[in-house]
Amino acid sequence: MIWRFGLFDSTFEPLLYTHWALLAALGLPLLLGMLAALFPPKRALPVALACVPILASGLMMLSAYDQAGLLRWQWEIADINLSLRLNGLSVLLLLMTQVIGVAAALYTPGYLRLNETGPLARWLWPLIGVVLSALSLIWLATDLLTLYAGLELMGLAAVGMLLLSGKVPALVAGMRYLLLALVGSLTYLLGVALILGHWGRLDLQGLAGVIEPGPVAWFAAALIGAGLALKAALFPLHAWLSPVHENAWTPVSALHAALVIKASLFILLLLWSILLPDTFYAPRVIAWLGLLAIVWGGLLAWRTDSLKTLVASSTVGQLGYLMVAFPLLLGPDIAPLPRALAWEGFWLQLMGHAFAKAAMFMAAGNLILATGESTLKGLAGTSRRLPLSLLVFGIASITLMGLPPSSGFTAKWLLLQAMVLSQQWWAVAALLTGTLLTAAYIFRMFRYCFDETAPRHRYQPLAPGMDLIALTLALIAFALGLLAHFPLELMHGGSP
Repeated sequence: MIWRFGLFDSTFEPLLYTHWALLAALGLPLLLGMLAALFPPKRALPVALACVPILASGLMMLSAYDQAGLLRWQWEIADINLSLRLNGLSVLLLLMTQVIGVAAALYTPGYLRLNETGPLARWLWPLIGVVLSALSLIWLATDLLTLYAGLELMGLAAVGMLLLSGKVPALVAGMRYLLLALVGSLTYLLGVALILGHWGRLDLQGLAGVIEPGPVAWFAAALIGAGLALKAALFPLHAWLSPVHENAWTPVSALHAALVIKASLFILLLLWSILLPDTFYAPRVIAWLGLLAIVWGGLLAWRTDSLKTLVASSTVGQLGYLMVAFPLLLGPDIAPLPRALAWEGFWLQLMGHAFAKAAMFMAAGNLILATGESTLKGLAGTSRRLPLSLLVFGIASITLMGLPPSSGFTAKWLLLQAMVLSQQWWAVAALLTGTLLTAAYIFRMFRYCFDETAPRHRYQPLAPGMDLIALTLALIAFALGLLAHFPLELMHGGSP
Protein backbone atom coordinates (compact mmCIF):
# COMPACT_ATOMS: atom_id res chain seq x y z
CA MET A 1 0.00 0.00 0.00
CA ILE A 2 1.33 3.42 -0.98
CA TRP A 3 0.67 6.25 1.45
CA ARG A 4 1.57 9.76 0.34
CA PHE A 5 0.51 12.81 2.33
CA GLY A 6 0.77 16.45 1.39
CA LEU A 7 -0.50 19.76 2.74
CA PHE A 8 -0.66 22.71 0.40
CA ASP A 9 -1.92 26.23 0.78
CA SER A 10 -2.29 29.17 -1.58
CA THR A 11 1.29 30.31 -0.88
CA PHE A 12 2.76 26.75 -0.94
CA GLU A 13 4.10 27.12 2.61
CA PRO A 14 3.30 24.17 4.90
CA LEU A 15 1.34 25.00 8.03
CA LEU A 16 2.12 22.21 10.47
CA TYR A 17 -0.43 23.19 13.08
CA THR A 18 -3.21 22.73 10.52
CA HIS A 19 -2.47 18.99 10.62
CA TRP A 20 -3.55 18.99 14.25
CA ALA A 21 -6.49 21.26 13.56
CA LEU A 22 -7.69 18.92 10.81
CA LEU A 23 -7.30 15.82 12.97
CA ALA A 24 -9.10 17.57 15.82
CA ALA A 25 -12.00 18.73 13.64
CA LEU A 26 -12.50 15.25 12.16
CA GLY A 27 -11.61 13.02 15.11
CA LEU A 28 -12.40 14.85 18.34
CA PRO A 29 -16.22 14.63 18.12
CA LEU A 30 -16.02 10.86 17.64
CA LEU A 31 -13.37 10.33 20.32
CA LEU A 32 -15.03 12.55 22.91
CA GLY A 33 -18.43 11.05 22.13
CA MET A 34 -17.06 7.60 22.92
CA LEU A 35 -15.52 8.88 26.15
CA ALA A 36 -18.77 10.58 27.17
CA ALA A 37 -20.54 7.22 26.85
CA LEU A 38 -18.50 6.01 29.84
CA PHE A 39 -20.30 8.50 32.11
CA PRO A 40 -23.97 8.55 33.09
CA PRO A 41 -25.80 10.10 30.11
CA LYS A 42 -27.67 12.62 32.27
CA ARG A 43 -24.57 14.34 33.66
CA ALA A 44 -23.84 17.70 32.06
CA LEU A 45 -20.26 18.36 33.26
CA PRO A 46 -18.48 15.71 31.12
CA VAL A 47 -20.43 16.92 28.09
CA ALA A 48 -19.51 20.55 28.72
CA LEU A 49 -15.82 19.65 29.09
CA ALA A 50 -15.92 17.64 25.85
CA CYS A 51 -17.43 20.56 23.92
CA VAL A 52 -14.53 22.95 24.60
CA PRO A 53 -11.86 21.24 22.43
CA ILE A 54 -14.40 20.69 19.64
CA LEU A 55 -15.08 24.41 19.39
CA ALA A 56 -11.36 25.13 19.72
CA SER A 57 -10.59 22.93 16.71
CA GLY A 58 -13.03 24.93 14.60
CA LEU A 59 -11.40 28.18 15.64
CA MET A 60 -8.01 26.71 14.72
CA MET A 61 -9.30 25.89 11.24
CA LEU A 62 -10.67 29.42 10.91
CA SER A 63 -7.30 30.82 11.96
CA ALA A 64 -5.49 28.63 9.44
CA TYR A 65 -7.74 29.78 6.61
CA ASP A 66 -7.44 33.40 7.68
CA GLN A 67 -3.64 33.21 7.57
CA ALA A 68 -3.06 31.05 4.51
CA GLY A 69 -6.20 31.09 2.40
CA LEU A 70 -7.11 27.94 0.51
CA LEU A 71 -5.69 24.77 2.10
CA ARG A 72 -5.55 21.28 0.59
CA TRP A 73 -4.62 17.89 2.02
CA GLN A 74 -3.90 14.98 -0.33
CA TRP A 75 -3.37 11.25 0.24
CA GLU A 76 -2.58 8.44 -2.15
CA ILE A 77 -3.59 4.96 -0.99
CA ALA A 78 -3.06 2.08 -3.44
CA ASP A 79 -3.20 4.47 -6.43
CA ILE A 80 -6.42 6.05 -5.16
CA ASN A 81 -6.17 9.79 -4.58
CA LEU A 82 -8.10 11.18 -1.60
CA SER A 83 -8.19 14.88 -0.89
CA LEU A 84 -9.64 17.48 1.46
CA ARG A 85 -9.94 21.21 0.99
CA LEU A 86 -10.53 24.09 3.39
CA ASN A 87 -12.02 27.22 1.84
CA GLY A 88 -14.25 29.98 3.13
CA LEU A 89 -17.47 28.05 2.64
CA SER A 90 -16.19 24.89 4.31
CA VAL A 91 -14.97 26.94 7.29
CA LEU A 92 -18.43 28.43 7.74
CA LEU A 93 -20.16 25.06 7.45
CA LEU A 94 -17.65 23.50 9.84
CA LEU A 95 -18.24 26.20 12.45
CA MET A 96 -22.01 25.93 11.97
CA THR A 97 -21.82 22.18 12.54
CA GLN A 98 -19.76 22.50 15.69
CA VAL A 99 -21.89 25.25 17.26
CA ILE A 100 -25.18 23.42 16.61
CA GLY A 101 -23.67 20.09 17.61
CA VAL A 102 -22.33 21.52 20.86
CA ALA A 103 -25.70 23.17 21.59
CA ALA A 104 -27.52 19.88 21.02
CA ALA A 105 -25.04 18.05 23.25
CA LEU A 106 -25.43 20.59 26.08
CA TYR A 107 -29.21 20.43 25.74
CA THR A 108 -29.30 16.62 25.92
CA PRO A 109 -28.55 15.90 29.63
CA GLY A 110 -31.42 18.07 30.80
CA TYR A 111 -33.72 16.51 28.22
CA LEU A 112 -32.78 12.98 29.28
CA ARG A 113 -33.39 13.79 32.96
CA LEU A 114 -36.97 14.83 32.19
CA ASN A 115 -37.73 12.15 29.60
CA GLU A 116 -38.18 8.42 30.03
CA THR A 117 -35.08 6.83 28.55
CA GLY A 118 -33.75 3.31 28.60
CA PRO A 119 -30.25 1.89 28.92
CA LEU A 120 -29.49 2.75 25.30
CA ALA A 121 -29.39 6.48 26.07
CA ARG A 122 -25.62 6.44 26.71
CA TRP A 123 -25.05 5.43 23.07
CA LEU A 124 -26.42 8.79 21.97
CA TRP A 125 -23.04 10.43 22.66
CA PRO A 126 -20.87 8.34 20.31
CA LEU A 127 -23.57 8.54 17.64
CA ILE A 128 -23.62 12.34 17.89
CA GLY A 129 -19.84 12.23 17.64
CA VAL A 130 -20.02 10.15 14.45
CA VAL A 131 -22.54 12.54 12.92
CA LEU A 132 -20.40 15.61 13.66
CA SER A 133 -17.20 13.96 12.42
CA ALA A 134 -18.90 12.74 9.25
CA LEU A 135 -20.38 16.17 8.57
CA SER A 136 -16.96 17.77 8.98
CA LEU A 137 -15.55 15.25 6.51
CA ILE A 138 -18.27 16.05 3.97
CA TRP A 139 -17.66 19.81 4.15
CA LEU A 140 -13.96 19.25 3.46
CA ALA A 141 -14.02 16.36 0.95
CA THR A 142 -13.13 16.87 -2.73
CA ASP A 143 -13.40 13.33 -4.07
CA LEU A 144 -16.35 11.02 -4.59
CA LEU A 145 -15.04 8.23 -2.35
CA THR A 146 -14.53 10.47 0.70
CA LEU A 147 -17.91 12.10 0.14
CA TYR A 148 -19.56 8.69 0.08
CA ALA A 149 -17.76 7.58 3.25
CA GLY A 150 -18.91 10.70 5.10
CA LEU A 151 -22.44 10.38 3.75
CA GLU A 152 -22.79 6.76 4.87
CA LEU A 153 -21.28 7.31 8.31
CA MET A 154 -23.60 10.25 8.87
CA GLY A 155 -26.68 8.39 7.62
CA LEU A 156 -26.13 5.24 9.67
CA ALA A 157 -25.41 7.23 12.84
CA ALA A 158 -28.54 9.33 12.25
CA VAL A 159 -30.64 6.17 11.96
CA GLY A 160 -29.05 4.83 15.15
CA MET A 161 -29.99 7.99 17.05
CA LEU A 162 -33.60 7.71 15.88
CA LEU A 163 -33.86 4.12 17.14
CA LEU A 164 -32.52 4.78 20.65
CA SER A 165 -35.88 5.48 22.29
CA GLY A 166 -36.88 1.84 21.66
CA LYS A 167 -40.54 2.71 21.18
CA VAL A 168 -42.45 0.86 18.47
CA PRO A 169 -43.38 3.98 16.41
CA ALA A 170 -39.77 5.15 16.55
CA LEU A 171 -38.52 1.72 15.44
CA VAL A 172 -40.97 1.65 12.52
CA ALA A 173 -40.09 5.18 11.40
CA GLY A 174 -36.38 4.53 11.90
CA MET A 175 -36.36 1.31 9.90
CA ARG A 176 -38.29 2.99 7.09
CA TYR A 177 -35.73 5.77 7.12
CA LEU A 178 -32.89 3.22 7.05
CA LEU A 179 -34.40 1.42 4.07
CA LEU A 180 -34.89 4.63 2.10
CA ALA A 181 -31.40 5.85 3.04
CA LEU A 182 -29.92 2.60 1.70
CA VAL A 183 -31.89 3.00 -1.53
CA GLY A 184 -30.53 6.55 -1.82
CA SER A 185 -26.99 5.31 -1.18
CA LEU A 186 -27.31 2.58 -3.80
CA THR A 187 -28.58 5.08 -6.37
CA TYR A 188 -25.73 7.45 -5.54
CA LEU A 189 -23.19 4.63 -5.86
CA LEU A 190 -24.54 3.66 -9.28
CA GLY A 191 -23.93 7.21 -10.44
CA VAL A 192 -20.40 7.17 -9.00
CA ALA A 193 -19.69 3.80 -10.66
CA LEU A 194 -20.82 5.23 -13.99
CA ILE A 195 -18.47 8.19 -13.57
CA LEU A 196 -15.54 5.98 -12.55
CA GLY A 197 -16.14 3.54 -15.39
CA HIS A 198 -16.36 6.24 -18.05
CA TRP A 199 -13.77 8.78 -16.91
CA GLY A 200 -11.62 6.64 -14.63
CA ARG A 201 -11.19 9.06 -11.74
CA LEU A 202 -12.88 10.14 -8.52
CA ASP A 203 -11.29 13.51 -7.67
CA LEU A 204 -13.58 16.44 -8.33
CA GLN A 205 -10.86 18.75 -9.64
CA GLY A 206 -9.82 16.20 -12.23
CA LEU A 207 -13.41 15.37 -13.17
CA ALA A 208 -14.16 19.05 -13.73
CA GLY A 209 -11.50 19.07 -16.43
CA VAL A 210 -12.57 15.92 -18.31
CA ILE A 211 -16.37 15.68 -18.00
CA GLU A 212 -18.23 16.75 -21.11
CA PRO A 213 -21.98 17.19 -21.54
CA GLY A 214 -23.59 14.04 -22.84
CA PRO A 215 -25.77 11.05 -21.97
CA VAL A 216 -23.25 9.58 -19.50
CA ALA A 217 -22.98 12.81 -17.49
CA TRP A 218 -26.75 13.33 -17.60
CA PHE A 219 -27.55 9.79 -16.47
CA ALA A 220 -24.93 9.90 -13.70
CA ALA A 221 -26.30 13.25 -12.52
CA ALA A 222 -29.84 11.84 -12.51
CA LEU A 223 -28.81 8.83 -10.40
CA ILE A 224 -26.79 10.90 -7.96
CA GLY A 225 -29.50 13.55 -7.79
CA ALA A 226 -32.27 11.04 -7.07
CA GLY A 227 -30.28 9.36 -4.30
CA LEU A 228 -29.29 12.60 -2.62
CA ALA A 229 -32.78 14.11 -2.98
CA LEU A 230 -34.18 11.09 -1.15
CA LYS A 231 -31.65 11.53 1.66
CA ALA A 232 -32.28 15.28 1.87
CA ALA A 233 -36.09 14.89 1.94
CA LEU A 234 -36.49 17.12 -1.10
CA PHE A 235 -40.03 17.27 -2.46
CA PRO A 236 -41.59 14.91 -3.51
CA LEU A 237 -39.29 12.41 -1.72
CA HIS A 238 -40.06 13.82 1.73
CA ALA A 239 -42.77 11.50 3.09
CA TRP A 240 -40.41 9.81 5.57
CA LEU A 241 -39.43 13.08 7.29
CA SER A 242 -42.44 13.87 9.50
CA PRO A 243 -42.81 10.36 11.03
CA VAL A 244 -39.10 10.38 11.87
CA HIS A 245 -39.27 13.69 13.74
CA GLU A 246 -42.59 12.84 15.35
CA ASN A 247 -40.95 9.94 17.21
CA ALA A 248 -37.36 11.16 17.67
CA TRP A 249 -35.84 12.69 20.79
CA THR A 250 -35.69 16.48 20.59
CA PRO A 251 -31.88 16.86 20.33
CA VAL A 252 -31.88 14.22 17.57
CA SER A 253 -34.53 16.14 15.64
CA ALA A 254 -32.57 19.37 16.08
CA LEU A 255 -29.38 17.82 14.69
CA HIS A 256 -31.15 16.04 11.85
CA ALA A 257 -33.20 18.99 10.59
CA ALA A 258 -30.41 21.52 11.03
CA LEU A 259 -27.43 19.56 9.69
CA VAL A 260 -27.98 16.03 8.39
CA ILE A 261 -30.31 16.80 5.50
CA LYS A 262 -28.19 19.84 4.56
CA ALA A 263 -25.19 17.61 3.84
CA SER A 264 -26.99 15.75 1.05
CA LEU A 265 -28.09 19.05 -0.47
CA PHE A 266 -24.51 20.33 -0.29
CA ILE A 267 -23.20 17.26 -2.14
CA LEU A 268 -25.96 17.54 -4.75
CA LEU A 269 -25.05 21.13 -5.60
CA LEU A 270 -21.34 20.32 -5.51
CA LEU A 271 -21.58 17.40 -7.96
CA TRP A 272 -24.17 18.91 -10.27
CA SER A 273 -21.95 21.98 -10.71
CA ILE A 274 -19.42 19.58 -12.27
CA LEU A 275 -21.73 17.14 -14.09
CA LEU A 276 -24.27 19.69 -15.33
CA PRO A 277 -22.50 23.03 -15.86
CA ASP A 278 -24.76 25.62 -17.52
CA THR A 279 -27.58 23.12 -18.03
CA PHE A 280 -31.06 24.52 -18.66
CA TYR A 281 -33.55 21.76 -17.80
CA ALA A 282 -32.24 19.92 -14.70
CA PRO A 283 -31.92 23.00 -12.42
CA ARG A 284 -35.35 24.20 -13.54
CA VAL A 285 -36.92 20.84 -12.70
CA ILE A 286 -35.47 21.16 -9.19
CA ALA A 287 -36.72 24.75 -8.99
CA TRP A 288 -40.29 23.85 -10.03
CA LEU A 289 -40.27 21.05 -7.47
CA GLY A 290 -39.04 23.61 -4.98
CA LEU A 291 -42.04 25.80 -5.78
CA LEU A 292 -44.34 22.87 -5.07
CA ALA A 293 -42.37 22.11 -1.89
CA ILE A 294 -42.91 25.63 -0.59
CA VAL A 295 -46.66 25.37 -1.12
CA TRP A 296 -47.08 21.75 -0.02
CA GLY A 297 -44.84 22.05 3.06
CA GLY A 298 -46.62 25.23 4.11
CA LEU A 299 -50.04 23.66 3.70
CA LEU A 300 -49.03 20.55 5.65
CA ALA A 301 -47.72 22.68 8.50
CA TRP A 302 -50.84 24.84 8.44
CA ARG A 303 -53.24 21.90 8.55
CA THR A 304 -51.55 19.68 11.13
CA ASP A 305 -52.51 19.56 14.81
CA SER A 306 -49.15 18.14 15.94
CA LEU A 307 -46.45 20.59 16.99
CA LYS A 308 -43.57 18.36 15.90
CA THR A 309 -45.22 17.66 12.54
CA LEU A 310 -45.65 21.40 12.07
CA VAL A 311 -41.94 22.00 12.58
CA ALA A 312 -40.97 19.01 10.39
CA SER A 313 -43.35 20.00 7.56
CA SER A 314 -41.94 23.50 7.75
CA THR A 315 -38.55 22.00 6.83
CA VAL A 316 -40.00 20.71 3.55
CA GLY A 317 -41.12 24.21 2.60
CA GLN A 318 -37.91 25.88 3.76
CA LEU A 319 -35.83 23.49 1.64
CA GLY A 320 -37.99 24.62 -1.26
CA TYR A 321 -36.38 28.09 -1.06
CA LEU A 322 -32.98 26.49 -1.67
CA MET A 323 -34.32 24.38 -4.52
CA VAL A 324 -35.79 27.44 -6.25
CA ALA A 325 -32.29 28.98 -6.39
CA PHE A 326 -30.81 26.12 -8.48
CA PRO A 327 -31.32 27.79 -11.91
CA LEU A 328 -29.51 30.88 -10.66
CA LEU A 329 -26.55 28.80 -9.45
CA LEU A 330 -26.30 26.22 -12.24
CA GLY A 331 -28.35 27.52 -15.16
CA PRO A 332 -26.99 29.02 -18.40
CA ASP A 333 -27.06 32.69 -19.38
CA ILE A 334 -27.03 33.98 -15.79
CA ALA A 335 -25.02 37.17 -15.46
CA PRO A 336 -22.19 37.27 -12.90
CA LEU A 337 -23.99 39.66 -10.53
CA PRO A 338 -27.23 37.64 -10.16
CA ARG A 339 -25.23 34.43 -9.80
CA ALA A 340 -23.06 35.96 -7.07
CA LEU A 341 -26.11 37.30 -5.22
CA ALA A 342 -27.85 33.92 -5.47
CA TRP A 343 -24.71 32.15 -4.23
CA GLU A 344 -24.52 34.34 -1.14
CA GLY A 345 -28.27 34.15 -0.52
CA PHE A 346 -28.34 30.36 -0.88
CA TRP A 347 -25.71 29.68 1.78
CA LEU A 348 -26.93 32.40 4.13
CA GLN A 349 -30.43 30.91 3.91
CA LEU A 350 -29.04 27.43 4.60
CA MET A 351 -27.09 28.58 7.67
CA GLY A 352 -29.88 30.75 9.03
CA HIS A 353 -32.38 27.91 8.63
CA ALA A 354 -30.01 25.49 10.38
CA PHE A 355 -29.71 27.63 13.51
CA ALA A 356 -33.39 28.64 13.54
CA LYS A 357 -34.70 25.11 12.96
CA ALA A 358 -32.50 23.64 15.71
CA ALA A 359 -33.79 26.33 18.09
CA MET A 360 -37.38 25.74 17.01
CA PHE A 361 -37.18 21.99 17.61
CA MET A 362 -35.67 22.60 21.05
CA ALA A 363 -38.39 25.11 21.91
CA ALA A 364 -41.07 22.69 20.69
CA GLY A 365 -39.48 19.91 22.75
CA ASN A 366 -39.50 22.15 25.81
CA LEU A 367 -43.18 22.93 25.35
CA ILE A 368 -44.04 19.25 24.97
CA LEU A 369 -41.92 18.20 27.97
CA ALA A 370 -43.33 20.89 30.24
CA THR A 371 -46.99 20.32 29.36
CA GLY A 372 -47.08 16.66 28.39
CA GLU A 373 -49.05 17.72 25.31
CA SER A 374 -47.91 17.40 21.70
CA THR A 375 -50.92 18.91 19.91
CA LEU A 376 -51.53 22.58 19.23
CA LYS A 377 -54.86 22.50 21.04
CA GLY A 378 -53.20 20.86 24.03
CA LEU A 379 -50.74 23.78 24.23
CA ALA A 380 -53.53 26.31 24.70
CA GLY A 381 -52.73 28.78 27.45
CA THR A 382 -49.01 27.96 27.70
CA SER A 383 -48.09 31.64 27.44
CA ARG A 384 -48.91 31.97 31.16
CA ARG A 385 -46.17 29.61 32.36
CA LEU A 386 -43.73 29.10 29.44
CA PRO A 387 -43.04 32.57 28.03
CA LEU A 388 -39.34 31.92 27.38
CA SER A 389 -39.99 28.78 25.32
CA LEU A 390 -42.53 30.71 23.26
CA LEU A 391 -40.07 33.60 22.89
CA VAL A 392 -37.47 31.21 21.47
CA PHE A 393 -40.04 29.75 19.08
CA GLY A 394 -41.02 33.27 18.02
CA ILE A 395 -37.46 34.48 17.38
CA ALA A 396 -36.73 31.35 15.32
CA SER A 397 -39.98 31.95 13.43
CA ILE A 398 -38.85 35.46 12.50
CA THR A 399 -35.91 33.92 10.64
CA LEU A 400 -38.09 31.32 8.91
CA MET A 401 -40.62 33.94 7.83
CA GLY A 402 -37.83 36.16 6.56
CA LEU A 403 -38.73 39.23 8.59
CA PRO A 404 -36.11 41.97 9.02
CA PRO A 405 -33.46 42.08 10.31
CA SER A 406 -33.02 38.29 10.58
CA SER A 407 -30.78 36.12 8.42
CA GLY A 408 -33.90 34.84 6.65
CA PHE A 409 -34.68 38.38 5.50
CA THR A 410 -31.13 39.09 4.31
CA ALA A 411 -30.92 35.76 2.48
CA LYS A 412 -34.28 36.22 0.78
CA TRP A 413 -33.38 39.79 -0.13
CA LEU A 414 -30.22 38.56 -1.88
CA LEU A 415 -32.18 35.81 -3.64
CA LEU A 416 -34.94 38.23 -4.67
CA GLN A 417 -32.38 40.63 -6.14
CA ALA A 418 -30.88 37.79 -8.16
CA MET A 419 -34.32 36.65 -9.34
CA VAL A 420 -35.39 40.16 -10.36
CA LEU A 421 -32.14 40.83 -12.21
CA SER A 422 -32.50 37.53 -14.10
CA GLN A 423 -36.26 38.13 -14.58
CA GLN A 424 -37.34 34.90 -12.90
CA TRP A 425 -40.68 36.28 -11.72
CA TRP A 426 -42.16 32.89 -10.90
CA ALA A 427 -39.35 32.38 -8.38
CA VAL A 428 -40.13 35.77 -6.82
CA ALA A 429 -43.76 34.67 -6.46
CA ALA A 430 -42.60 31.41 -4.85
CA LEU A 431 -40.59 33.20 -2.16
CA LEU A 432 -43.40 35.61 -1.36
CA THR A 433 -45.94 32.77 -1.22
CA GLY A 434 -43.70 30.83 1.13
CA THR A 435 -43.39 33.81 3.47
CA LEU A 436 -47.19 34.14 3.72
CA LEU A 437 -47.67 30.41 4.32
CA THR A 438 -44.97 30.39 7.00
CA ALA A 439 -46.67 33.29 8.76
CA ALA A 440 -50.02 31.46 8.55
CA TYR A 441 -48.92 28.31 10.37
CA ILE A 442 -46.72 30.17 12.87
CA PHE A 443 -49.52 32.53 13.92
CA ARG A 444 -51.94 29.60 14.07
CA MET A 445 -49.66 27.96 16.62
CA PHE A 446 -49.39 31.19 18.67
CA ARG A 447 -53.16 31.69 18.53
CA TYR A 448 -53.57 28.51 20.60
CA CYS A 449 -50.68 29.25 22.97
CA PHE A 450 -52.01 32.72 23.84
CA ASP A 451 -55.57 31.55 24.42
CA GLU A 452 -56.26 33.00 27.88
CA THR A 453 -59.61 31.20 28.16
CA ALA A 454 -57.96 27.75 28.12
CA PRO A 455 -57.89 25.71 31.34
CA ARG A 456 -54.69 25.83 33.33
CA HIS A 457 -52.16 22.98 32.93
CA ARG A 458 -49.97 21.23 35.42
CA TYR A 459 -46.44 22.04 34.21
CA GLN A 460 -43.23 20.10 34.68
CA PRO A 461 -40.30 22.43 35.36
CA LEU A 462 -37.59 22.36 32.71
CA ALA A 463 -33.97 21.59 33.50
CA PRO A 464 -31.72 24.66 33.91
CA GLY A 465 -30.35 25.96 30.63
CA MET A 466 -32.67 24.17 28.22
CA ASP A 467 -34.44 27.36 27.18
CA LEU A 468 -31.21 29.39 27.22
CA ILE A 469 -29.45 26.98 24.84
CA ALA A 470 -32.35 27.18 22.40
CA LEU A 471 -32.46 30.97 22.79
CA THR A 472 -28.77 31.21 21.92
CA LEU A 473 -29.30 29.37 18.63
CA ALA A 474 -32.34 31.50 17.78
CA LEU A 475 -30.38 34.69 18.46
CA ILE A 476 -27.49 33.48 16.28
CA ALA A 477 -29.94 32.97 13.39
CA PHE A 478 -31.34 36.44 14.04
CA ALA A 479 -27.92 38.09 14.33
CA LEU A 480 -26.66 36.54 11.10
CA GLY A 481 -28.93 38.98 9.30
CA LEU A 482 -27.47 42.00 11.08
CA LEU A 483 -23.89 40.75 10.71
CA ALA A 484 -24.22 39.04 7.34
CA HIS A 485 -21.16 40.82 5.93
CA PHE A 486 -18.87 38.71 8.14
CA PRO A 487 -19.89 35.27 6.81
CA LEU A 488 -20.32 36.63 3.28
CA GLU A 489 -16.82 38.09 3.24
CA LEU A 490 -15.41 34.82 4.56
CA MET A 491 -17.39 32.84 2.01
CA HIS A 492 -16.39 35.01 -0.94
CA GLY A 493 -14.61 32.83 -3.44
CA GLY A 494 -15.62 29.61 -1.63
CA SER A 495 -17.72 28.13 -4.40
CA PRO A 496 -17.63 24.33 -4.80
